[in-house]
Amino acid sequence: MSATNHLNGDSPSTTAHAAAAGAPTLRRRCALPEDVRASLAALHTCEASLTSRLQSLFASQADLARELGRLDLLRANLGSQVIATRSVSNGMLASAAETAGRLSNRVKELDLEKDRVQQTLQVVEQVAELKACVHGVVGSMGAPQDWEAAAGYISRASKVPESVIKGGFAAAIVPSVEVPDAPWVTLENAKESLCGLFLREFEKAAQEGDGAKVTRFFKLFPLIGRADVGLDVYGRYVCTGVAGTARQTWKLVPGAAGQKDGFLYANALTKLFEHIAQIVEGHGGLVERHYGEGKMVKVIERLQMEVDVQGGIILDSWSDERTVERRLTDVKSYPFSFLVQSFLPPQKGITGTPRMNSPALGGGTNARDSEDEGVNMKEVDALLNEIALMLGRWSLYTRFLAGKCKLPGPDENAALSIPDALSKSNLLRKVSDKLVTPYDILSTFYFRRSVEKAFQLDESPSGLTLNINKPVGTDPPYIISAVDDVMYIVSTVIQKSISTSQRDVVGHVIPTIGRVLGSDFIGMVQRRMRDESYPKPVIQGGFPPEDKIVAFIILINTLDVATEYLSRIITQCLGTSEEGTGPAQSSPIANSFPFEHDATFVASALTTLNSSFSTKANELLSDGLQVLLNMVVKQRLRPINSDTFRDADYTLTEDELAEIAQQNDEDEDDLMDHVQRRFEHGWNGLMKPIERLMTPKTFSTLMMSTAKHLAVVLEKRIWSSSGRINAFGAIRMERDFSGIVRVVAKGNYSVREAFARVTQMLMVANMEDDEWDEIMAEGEDDGIQWVLNEEERRKARNLVR
Repeated sequence: MSATNHLNGDSPSTTAHAAAAGAPTLRRRCALPEDVRASLAALHTCEASLTSRLQSLFASQADLARELGRLDLLRANLGSQVIATRSVSNGMLASAAETAGRLSNRVKELDLEKDRVQQTLQVVEQVAELKACVHGVVGSMGAPQDWEAAAGYISRASKVPESVIKGGFAAAIVPSVEVPDAPWVTLENAKESLCGLFLREFEKAAQEGDGAKVTRFFKLFPLIGRADVGLDVYGRYVCTGVAGTARQTWKLVPGAAGQKDGFLYANALTKLFEHIAQIVEGHGGLVERHYGEGKMVKVIERLQMEVDVQGGIILDSWSDERTVERRLTDVKSYPFSFLVQSFLPPQKGITGTPRMNSPALGGGTNARDSEDEGVNMKEVDALLNEIALMLGRWSLYTRFLAGKCKLPGPDENAALSIPDALSKSNLLRKVSDKLVTPYDILSTFYFRRSVEKAFQLDESPSGLTLNINKPVGTDPPYIISAVDDVMYIVSTVIQKSISTSQRDVVGHVIPTIGRVLGSDFIGMVQRRMRDESYPKPVIQGGFPPEDKIVAFIILINTLDVATEYLSRIITQCLGTSEEGTGPAQSSPIANSFPFEHDATFVASALTTLNSSFSTKANELLSDGLQVLLNMVVKQRLRPINSDTFRDADYTLTEDELAEIAQQNDEDEDDLMDHVQRRFEHGWNGLMKPIERLMTPKTFSTLMMSTAKHLAVVLEKRIWSSSGRINAFGAIRMERDFSGIVRVVAKGNYSVREAFARVTQMLMVANMEDDEWDEIMAEGEDDGIQWVLNEEERRKARNLVR
């Protein structure tokens, strides 16, 4: 504490004065002798503290004086060193530093003079080069008329900086008697003169069809600084060839007998695109070599203008020839009468679903098919094929030009982007209006009408029966014929839409397929399950008719197989393995959609289609299986259980059971197996016919639901026997129930999990006392995975009386 006061600047005298100042205060407060003694003791304590601190200070004074002496000695030594250092700096280094500064300044002056000399020499060389080029241009354009040499001189002159060309030195040196004008004036006049000459010669060679001469003058434009002019005139030249080829193609179109329903227009569009591709591929090297990398884009833009014209003519003619607008009107007004009637509430006197002549009410009295309503499905299909072909050719053309217009970069595998020449073209808008939009509308109609027709012509498999002794006449899976037809159309429509390589087409067609499948396909199956095949008994308390049960199972199978078929179709389109663990070696989606994120978009649309349909189908499938369980399995399982346990008496002792066996002249083991044998007979009679008709997946689900229901029934029977069975009866019950579980789980071991509670209840009931005591002592660490809580285990322990 004293050290702290000392560091804070409090001297001992200051502290003493403070203590002395406090003493009168203490004395004034004292009123009793005890207070006086206490104050005196405090003063003595303060005095002792002050005395101790003063002594410690006196003791440290010698050490302090010694350290101060050492500091004075060091200061004296440092002073002498400073003096020596200053003398060395002033006497030895000052002159050297001055000399070095003068040398450095002189070197800088020499470097500056050298740079100036070099710059002067460079200007002189450039002016000399300029003078040679100017005279060379004038000389070449004279009597020799060597246009290549003249263009070469101008190209050399263009490498001289403009500041030098228009500088005073060049203006004084370059002009001569033969060339009196300033150099920049002479060069500009020569460029204009040569540009006009080259244009005339180029157009003349183009008219004469002289390809070599065309190439000769085309290569000269960039040398005289007129690359834009050269590219423009070259673009016009190649466009003339495009127009001529298109005219030759169109000579076949008017009055083309017998080709109206073919792919004439698609072939014409294909030839147009192929011609452009040949031009770009064949002339691109020439342009890039003489005009620079990326300059072919200018020619492509000029070509695209001609493609817009010729392609627009083809699409307009095709649309008029095929009467697309009228077909779209007919398609939009199609009523889908069969589907509409199918979803209406069933009317009295009308059973089942009308299969033929769906658009007309009344069936045979007004037998009209879809063609009579103005929509011919074959024509629609042919039109869709033609549109898909044209869109596919347009996509290939777009991809080709995108690759040619792609700027070089470090990532050669980067996704393509549509070039401006296409994104701003009139043909792109016309493709959207004349091809994409009609394709969306027609494909929607075609798919929905195909679904409608599939249900009109639908047939269920014949010869199916629940009698296990009678064979079935067909091979599994047992489904309605509409599934194969609809899923074939789904695959066709998806493949055709992907073949167009158009994101907008896929973005419309795939969701449309999902909506039609979810509303019409799922809706038709649901309506049939509800209105036509619902397995309800004819009379109260009876069993459903066999034909209803079979028809209901067929519809359940239909949902399961349809989901599996669609999953396979999507898997094939995505190019992934059937397990969905990864992409295949070559993905069709990635190959068909190379632009930016198109492939991801298409894959997402297909995945969404699969998941949405699976969700709806599985919801209806679960409801159907629950109906089958409640209306068929449970109803028939109830008498089976009654028959199984009709004479099971678990109150008998071992001797009583042996006596009964002796009375019935029966082996005791056979008598104990009565329950298992009766259950197995009834169970096989119930489930085997159903298993024969259902798909493995749906039957497995039904089996699990049935096992859970049976487990609840057996558990109730066990609890109901509490306190009424003896030890031998508990052993027999465990044997009987284990046999029932073994029969149910035959071929499907996972079903045993449903009987875990039953198994543990009987296991606890038949435990030895010491084993039970050991388990209870160990508590939760007994090593058994219990499905019974502690209270249920204690209750099961008390089953035996």
